[in-house]
Amino acid sequence: MSRFVLISPNTDFDARVRQALAGGLPGSLQTFAFVNPANPAELFASLNQERPEVLILGPDVPVEDALRLATVFDVQLPELSVILVGEADPNFILLAMRAGIRDILSPGADPAQIRVLLERACQSFATRNRTTAASQPDSAKGLVIGVFSPKGGVGKTTIATNIAIGLGKVAPMGVVIVDLDLQFGDVASGLYLNPEHTVTDAVSSAASQDSLVLKAFLTVHPGSIYALCAPRTPEEADDITPQQVTRLLEQLAEQFQYVVVDTAPGLPEVGLAALEQCTDAVWVTAMDVPSIRGLRSGLEILRRLDLLPETRHVVLNMADSKSGLSVQDVEATIGAPVDVSIPRSKAVAFSTNRGIPVLQDGRKDPAIKGLRQLVNRFDPAWRATAQKKLHRRVVV
Repeated sequence: MSRFVLISPNTDFDARVRQALAGGLPGSLQTFAFVNPANPAELFASLNQERPEVLILGPDVPVEDALRLATVFDVQLPELSVILVGEADPNFILLAMRAGIRDILSPGADPAQIRVLLERACQSFATRNRTTAASQPDSAKGLVIGVFSPKGGVGKTTIATNIAIGLGKVAPMGVVIVDLDLQFGDVASGLYLNPEHTVTDAVSSAASQDSLVLKAFLTVHPGSIYALCAPRTPEEADDITPQQVTRLLEQLAEQFQYVVVDTAPGLPEVGLAALEQCTDAVWVTAMDVPSIRGLRSGLEILRRLDLLPETRHVVLNMADSKSGLSVQDVEATIGAPVDVSIPRSKAVAFSTNRGIPVLQDGRKDPAIKGLRQLVNRFDPAWRATAQKKLHRRVVV
């Protein structure tokens, strides 16, 4: 098997890559001077349908061709580590990340530098390959994790953005967060993004018919995730139908290991359409009577409609032992166990105002423990060993 594939007519760079591999990396290198970007199937035919781990788009490959090839490989072989040889211009890096390129290597890199980057690319491939196999044994589709709350103001968007950032560490560039609070969504501000495209573009006829077009409308975030933000104005939201949302989530689940969906408060039609596509539902409540009663009413309605996903996670956010309520009070009211408790935290509020999720910030805070526990519930390794402990009593 050709573990490494290089596309480049540059014989000097080819020699440096071979020298790097000779320094201790197992696996062979196969080099192609040219691959037709309009027909990348020729490359697979030359490899006898083998699946390489690392693809290097080397020097002298036109930038447009490199980006087009990377986009195709990102869809057909999402676990493949694609490396582009070029200068690290900030504007170009954004285009490269959108195309699915995992790393950029300087054209003047010496064999030692090349070897380090190839080792990292192999480790990334192994992680993505192992995680994908563990999490999707019966289907090629990823998990669709919806974050819901009948009441607003309970920190739902904060929970959703931190889930996405946390999963970005489990599956780099294998996570997309979708803001389906179409009128007043805050995912863009929660992640400090100024998106060029929004959900409005992603549900267009061109995007719904071609997943490559859809992926071009996603915004790359430094936390190794993609984001699809809410429309710029509430008026645009009126033109988005539940059917379009259903199609959008189906497409994203085919391309990403994790699709995190932030929804509007209540149970609007678009939210119900999203709920039907979810493999997991995260129900968020604050530790106050209106929020808890709202969640109880919402769950009762969904039970009657038989719309509750098989796997649910109840999160008690902004938990405070001095609120006059206990976990037992919350569980008795909603008729379900609380799975994760996230204490009230000034650090979380501060990180939200900065647009940097607390799981990305790296600071120490009691709330981080609860957020990590929530993220772990979607890690294939945890789910494989902890199904019997899916719902356990929490402590505030």
